[in-house]
Amino acid sequence: MAETKGSGKPLSAAEQPTGGDKIVTRRYFRRRKVCRFCVEKIDDIDYKKVELLSAFITERGRIMPRRLTGVCSPHQRRLTKAIKQARILALLPFVKID
Repeated sequence: MAETKGSGKPLSAAEQPTGGDKIVTRRYFRRRKVCRFCVEKIDDIDYKKVELLSAFITERGRIMPRRLTGVCSPHQRRLTKAIKQARILALLPFVKID
């Protein structure tokens, strides 16, 4: 007996499921990001450390979000303040001009 689609028509031979058509989906396991400042035990995020701060801004000059960097929320807040302070003092660019 042929199976039918929702419209009531029988399935063609190509549309009928066979026993070997199991779809195997592999789950990609991503390692949880840890806060760089917590691991290295950096207490103060200083606006004068431009090399450190520039690792957390994009090439266009935007601050990278927590979900990409893995920084915890207290350190992200301190990092944002330090980046903004460095921008005001012209140590970091507001926008990168090409």
